[in-house]
Amino acid sequence: MATVLLVRHGRTTANATGFLAGRTPGVSLDDVGREQAARTGDRIAAVPVAAVVSSPLDRCRETARAIVERQAVAPPSSVEDEITECDYGRWQGRRLDDLAKEDLWRTVQSHPSAVVFPGGESMARMQARAVAAIRRHDAEVESEHGPGAVWVAVSHGDLLKAILADALGMHLDMFQRLEAGPASVSIVSYGAGRPRVLATNTESGELSWLATSVPSAEAAVGGGAGAPAAEAAAPRIVT
Repeated sequence: MATVLLVRHGRTTANATGFLAGRTPGVSLDDVGREQAARTGDRIAAVPVAAVVSSPLDRCRETARAIVERQAVAPPSSVEDEITECDYGRWQGRRLDDLAKEDLWRTVQSHPSAVVFPGGESMARMQARAVAAIRRHDAEVESEHGPGAVWVAVSHGDLLKAILADALGMHLDMFQRLEAGPASVSIVSYGAGRPRVLATNTESGELSWLATSVPSAEAAVGGGAGAPAAEAAAPRIVT
């Protein structure tokens, strides 16, 4: 099985000021977001990745670039329209505290599978296109690079939560229980029988174990031994 690192873009100017950016062009990472993307790129640098796939929006492409630049050998990178931001329609560009006063906001929180944004798309459609695209790329990466391959998908918060909900076997109405913070990394390994979610919403932590172990298709009874322990950065001195 291939393994995908699901990465949210770093913080943007819209995130920092409380606006729903949606697909608005020209929304870039702010200084904090660029630092977050760099740290995430440094984390992932411990793993030779086979490919980096990004949403076409600027904030994701900037984050993807930070990941590619920190790889010892730059992997092929591409843009995937189907993992672009949700089409929020007439909600796009408005303040979040203003949107929170609308009746639809409560439906987004409690019953997202019923939500159709005015002039935009449904959340169910958002999930369906994103999951299909991730699974398609994952199968292509595994076919080309083998079951130990690791690749990266850079996308948006609601999309990543919807992808994780699918991988966890959760109904879309439960996806608001998940988090996908700026520049966070979640890890999913798709298998013939079912996906396995190895991590969600991580902002720190060592990832080199992904370069040396292939997640098993079977779940270990009792939980297993976990990932191999990372080797110490400094050499041991024997006297």
